Amino acid sequence: MPATSKPATAEIPQFALYGEQTRAENAEFVHIELIETRSRLYDWHIASHTHPGMFQVLFLFGGEVRASVNDAVWDRSGPVAITVHPSVAHGFDFSQEAQGYVLTVDQNVIFAVAGNHADLYSSLFVQPLAIDLAGLPEVHGRLESLLKNLMTEASWPQYGHTFMLEWLARSALLLLVRVHAEHRLADQSGRSDFELFSRFRAEVERHFKDQWLVRQYADVLRATPTRLNRLCLKLSGKSAFDITQDRLMLEACRKLTYVPASIASIAYELGFQDPAYFSRLFKKRMGVTPKEFRRHPAEAPEN
Repeated sequence: MPATSKPATAEIPQFALYGEQTRAENAEFVHIELIETRSRLYDWHIASHTHPGMFQVLFLFGGEVRASVNDAVWDRSGPVAITVHPSVAHGFDFSQEAQGYVLTVDQNVIFAVAGNHADLYSSLFVQPLAIDLAGLPEVHGRLESLLKNLMTEASWPQYGHTFMLEWLARSALLLLVRVHAEHRLADQSGRSDFELFSRFRAEVERHFKDQWLVRQYADVLRATPTRLNRLCLKLSGKSAFDITQDRLMLEACRKLTYVPASIASIAYELGFQDPAYFSRLFKKRMGVTPKEFRRHPAEAPEN
């Protein structure tokens, strides 16, 4: 896929969104914007950078882009979707007529899928992809409709706002999974690291309520805890332990928001034998007590 190569750079900056150093620690973070919204501010040039813990898809529906992806440069014309995972350094140079969307999602949106389907989207992010959408007008139309709905939902939050953003983002990604499955060739090289990370996230979905130790996950995955931690830090910017705790707190926040049960009942359901310990851990990781979060969930401080 690469068209040309470019020399490696010394320091690759890390952003939440390009040009922004921080964001709220929202485990269900979904952000969408038009290509022109941010690119116009930087004269259509987005320098090489990474997004720790976040996955990004560029949906280019019109115009052209020169995408710098790690040490390669791709020249692409729309319609095309370019996928990058958190450890991939990437930058874009757009033509001024470029049209489309940039979708950025936290890793929990990718992996926190019910049942045994937590690796459903992994094929999109094993390695950077440029998924050609030319000749697929129906898929193009459906994607554009989903992304427009995402823009509307993001600009005007209503009841169930977080879940709606998740569903719309996952629907768009699932359409890409289908297209990529049809395009994919037999070459499977370079997949091992991300596949291990995907398997870890799938196991977290199955066992986070059991509050497994990192060692238990490593044993099931036939990896060492050290390798698992290094891999998680590389791909998400967080340790394996922090990923398990984030998933537990995400479920706690969901239940405190949507389930009219007592805090003690929620603690027991999440595998805590001592509701007081659950409250202390929640306060430590979320900055507020469960009672305070339930009273004002939208005002919970950043981690």
